[in-house]
Formats: sequence, structure tokens, C-alpha cells
Amino acid sequence: MAALALLAAAGPARAEVRLAISCGALGIELSLCTEGVARWERATGNRVTIISTPNSSTERLALYHQLLSAGADDVDVLQIDVVWPGILARHLVDLAPHVDDAPARHFPAVVAANTVGGRLLAMPWWTDAGLLYYRADLLEKYGRPPPERWSELAETARIVQAGERAAGNPRMWGYVWQGRAYEGLFCNVLEWLAGYGGGTFVDEAGQVTIANARAAEAFRTARGWIGTISPQGVLNYDEEAARGVFQAGNAVFMRNWPYAWALAQGEGSPVRGRVGVMALPVGTDDGRHAGALGGWNLAVSRYSRHPAEAADLVRHLTGADEQKRRAIQASYNPTIPALYDDPEVLAANPFYGRLRPIFEDAVARPSQVAGRRYSRLSSLVWRATHDIVSRGVPAAPRLERLSAEIARLARRGGWGTEP
Repeated sequence: MAALALLAAAGPARAEVRLAISCGALGIELSLCTEGVARWERATGNRVTIISTPNSSTERLALYHQLLSAGADDVDVLQIDVVWPGILARHLVDLAPHVDDAPARHFPAVVAANTVGGRLLAMPWWTDAGLLYYRADLLEKYGRPPPERWSELAETARIVQAGERAAGNPRMWGYVWQGRAYEGLFCNVLEWLAGYGGGTFVDEAGQVTIANARAAEAFRTARGWIGTISPQGVLNYDEEAARGVFQAGNAVFMRNWPYAWALAQGEGSPVRGRVGVMALPVGTDDGRHAGALGGWNLAVSRYSRHPAEAADLVRHLTGADEQKRRAIQASYNPTIPALYDDPEVLAANPFYGRLRPIFEDAVARPSQVAGRRYSRLSSLVWRATHDIVSRGVPAAPRLERLSAEIARLARRGGWGTEP
């Protein structure tokens, strides 16, 4: 009777909430997400199912469109690209009422990218900028400095590639990058344009700017890599395909995101202790050493049955403790500036301090201007790029045609409206 009285006084037991979160499977993303979720489960008593999504951001966005357009409640928390808030806005919960002052501790620019129409549609999880990885041991062997210009990269790549093939590695290539027709290629192209002073595809005022001589020069440079310092297969590479070649010891240079650092330096990596990382090269004296702004964020579906608990999971995963753990274990760039002064974070990622200006001054994709039409804009760019670099279509007239295609897209109701 005494035990029953205690149970009655305690009131009814709290019902366990079950959520589902979509996490990427790129590199060690899935295991990091699993560990972070497990911490929240232990703290709250709730349970979370982790849903793995495609590596390709294009395929992931298509999956989200399919689920959200049907009003499905299969996924409560969505891992979304920094350029998706405007695309998915009508399907996402405003997180502002759920996260108190947490956004003030993150980079303002990243918070702004996740805010549409005054609504905070996602919380920053990690930020990114494209970087150049290189085999420091091979550059030293051949007496070559890390390249500051694309022309220097191409020359060094040819020299080292030829030397290593002659020394017994017929699989060696000079430069691997992301050439597949997907969002990763858009990022590479933006970096080429910045390096040549070629502007962007659409400026902040919505004006189409791609048809210019410097942009054409950047595309011609990239076309010259195919079959010489980059394999023909690079035109179907994503991040992991490029990393696989580089980490196996079969490439001199690689363009990739910061996550690749921890994997290249990991236990059992053939290139461990032999890799350097730096800003991407420029093409002209007044070009920018700029990486494309990347990064991923966590949003809550408006169709979730438990939006408050889902928002609490988002707050946990994007908080300082989780971001620090992910930075130390896997080189994911925090979106909380204070962590860039953390001794443990810097010990694990010594390049953070040196390249922090690149992370903060990365070149942004025109997602704020294009809004829900951004995916259409991006696909126009992929097709034009492949026409130039894989099919040999002359750069200047193809960029004129691309300019006209983008202008037509904008005329169909204006930027930011439904396609």
C-alpha cells in the first residue's frame, strides 16, 4: 500500500517520445550523428530513429521534396544544405520560439542564411569552405612549393604525376575534384570564377553576370585538366570519390571540404602525416583565394508530431559541446566563433586558425536571390559546365547561352517565387 501511495504521488509516467532524424552518410557523418543522438536520448529518455540519406545533395533534396510535399511525418529533423531554407521554407517550423538566445552564439552570416522572411528555419550545425589538399611529401620530393595560382597547380601536377608514374605508380593523377553534375560541381565552379575575378552567375541585385571573358577563361582552364592532370572519370566524382583516390595515395592535389582532413590523417590512412591543406589557388593577380560557402544545418518538419521535442534535439546537436566533439573527431568546422579559440579544437585542426578567414569570407551561392528557383539555376550551371569541360563546347558562346537561360528563368515570375 505504501508503494502504491508513492506511485500515486509521483503522478503518471512521462510518455516516451519517438523521433526520426535524417543524417548524411558522407565520410563519418552517420556515426557522429548516431553518437550525438545517443547523448540526447540518455538525457531525455526519448528515442530517435536515424535515417540515412543519399550522399548526393541533389538526390537528398529530391527525397525531401517527395516526403514533405506529401505531408509525411516520417522524418522530424532534417539535415539541410545552407542553400535549402528558401527552397523548403513552407515545410519547416520557425525555430526561434524554441531555441531562446542560441542563435546569437553562432556566426551571424550563417544564421542569416537560415532565416527566410523573418523565420529561423534551421540552426547551423557546421560550416564549410572548399579547400585545396596536397601531398606535402611529394611536393618536397620534387622541389615544388604549394601552388598559389591555378597555372602553378597544373604545372606541379604534371611534373609529379609523370615522375610518380615513371617510379611505378601508373594510377597517379595530378588533381581530383568534384565534376559530377550535382551541387558539388556548382561549388567548384564558383571557386574557379572567384579565382579569376569572373564574378558569379547572378549578383545580389538579381542581374545575370556570367557571360564575361574572365569566366570563360576559368572554364577553359578547367577543361584543360580533363585527361591531362585529372582523369576522365572525375566528371562523375563526388566528394567521396575524389577523397578515395587522394587518400589511397593516387593524387597529388584534391579539392574537398574540411571533413576530409581527419580522414586523411586517420589511423590506417595511406597518406597519414603526408598531407597539407591551404586556400584554393587564384587564376589572376586580382582573383580571390576563395572557397565556396558550404555547411549543413538542422531543421524541423512542420509535419512532425512532436515539434517541441524535435527542436530540443536540434538545439542539443547544434550546441557548443556537440560542435566541439565533431570538430575534434572529424574536422567539422564549428559555427560558434568561440570554438575557434579552443585549444583542444586547434590541436586537432591546426589549419583552423590559419584558414579561418577563408571560412568566414567564403563565396556564397546565389540561393538568397534565387529562392525556390535555386535548384533550377544550379541545374542550368551543371549542364553548361559539362558541355564545356567534357564535350568541348567553346566556353564564351556557351556562357552567353547560359546567361540567356538564367534570364529566362528569372522572367518566369521573378526570383524567389514558385517554379
